[in-house]
Amino acid sequence: MEKIGKYKEWKPDLWRVPSACGLSGFINRDGGLVSGEVIIDSMRVMNERGNGLGGGFAGYGIYPEYADYYAIHIMFESQEGKHACEKLLEDNVVLEKMEEIPKETSERITDPPILWRYFCKPRVEKILECGKSEDDFIVDLVMSINTSVPGSFVFSSGKNMGVFKAVGFAEDVGEFYRLGDYRGHAWIGHTRFPTNTPGWWGGAHPFNILDWSVVHNGEISSYGTNKRYLEMFGYKCTLLTDTEVMAYLFDLLIRKHRLPIEIACAVMAAPFWKDMDSAGEEERRLYESLRAVYGGALVNGPFAVIVGFSRGIIGLNDRIKLRPLVAAEKDEYLYISSEEAAIREICPKPDRVWAPRAGKPVIGMLKDGV
Repeated sequence: MEKIGKYKEWKPDLWRVPSACGLSGFINRDGGLVSGEVIIDSMRVMNERGNGLGGGFAGYGIYPEYADYYAIHIMFESQEGKHACEKLLEDNVVLEKMEEIPKETSERITDPPILWRYFCKPRVEKILECGKSEDDFIVDLVMSINTSVPGSFVFSSGKNMGVFKAVGFAEDVGEFYRLGDYRGHAWIGHTRFPTNTPGWWGGAHPFNILDWSVVHNGEISSYGTNKRYLEMFGYKCTLLTDTEVMAYLFDLLIRKHRLPIEIACAVMAAPFWKDMDSAGEEERRLYESLRAVYGGALVNGPFAVIVGFSRGIIGLNDRIKLRPLVAAEKDEYLYISSEEAAIREICPKPDRVWAPRAGKPVIGMLKDGV
C-alpha cells in the first residue's frame, strides 16, 4: 500500500453489488486470428455488470513479429519512476524495442498513467548468474519492479500476448487501447464492479504473470492465506486486489509444479470432505493428498474465473458455483462468459450451450501442431 501514493486514501463505497463483474472469453482452437473488436462487442452486452471503475482485456497471438520476446507492459505514475524502471530493465534484459502503448483519446478514460511496452530477453550473463530459467528470471524481475520502483507497475509480462486495462467501462477501455488493431487466437475480457478493493488502474482485471492472465467475478475470502502461501515461492502481491493471487497460483501449480490443468483446478476448487468420503478409493486418496500438500492454495469464497494462457483458456467456478458461468461451442471456437447473451452477441447460433459444473474446469486448447 505504501508504494501506491495517490491511492492511499481510497475508501470503499457504502453501497456495493457483490455479485456483479462480467467475464467473457473465447479461443479459436485452429489458431485462427480474430480482431479485438469481437471481445469488445461481447463485453459491451454486460455493461451493467460494471460501474466504470475497471475494465480490461488480454489477447493471445497478438505480437507475432516479437513472438520470442517477453512483452512487458508497464504503467508509470511519473517520469522519474519510468527512468528508474528502465535502468533496472537495461541492467537485466536486452531490449529489442520499447515504445508507448498505442491509445486513443477518450472522454471516458481520464487521468491515465504513462503506459509503455518493452520487448526483451533476459541477459545471458544474468541467467547464468542466478541459475534460474528465463521464466523464473522474468517473474523475479516483475516482482522487483512492483515492489521497489516507485510508481511503476508491470501489468503484462508474457510472450506473444498482452494485457490492456484501465479505470473505465470495458468497451471504453478496449477502444482506448485500439484493440481493433490487434488480432489474436484467444481473448478474455472483464468489466469490474469493485466491492472491497480500490478501483484503480493496476487493480483492474486481467491480472497477469508471464502468459497467465485471470479475469474474476467474486470475492476470494482466502486471500490472506493464499498470499502468505505464494510468498513462500517468491511471489509478492502488490496490486491491492484479491484476484492477483489467482494468476500466481496458476503459474505456480501448472508451470512451476507441472500439475495437469484438471489437478491444479482440483487444488484451487477442492471438493468438500463429505464429497471426498463418497468418492471411489483412488479418487478419495488423490483429493486427500492434494489437500494435504496444497492446503494453502485452496481458494475459498464465491468465484468464477476465465484464465488465458499461451495455448488455451480455462473457465472455473468455486465448488458451490456461487457466480454464473456459461460455455458454448461453435465449430473450432470455445466461448466462456458470465452470460449467455454475451456469447450470442458474437456467436448467434452456437452448436452447444451449457452451464459448467461447480469446481469442474472447462478447457479449450489449441490443436496439436498449431
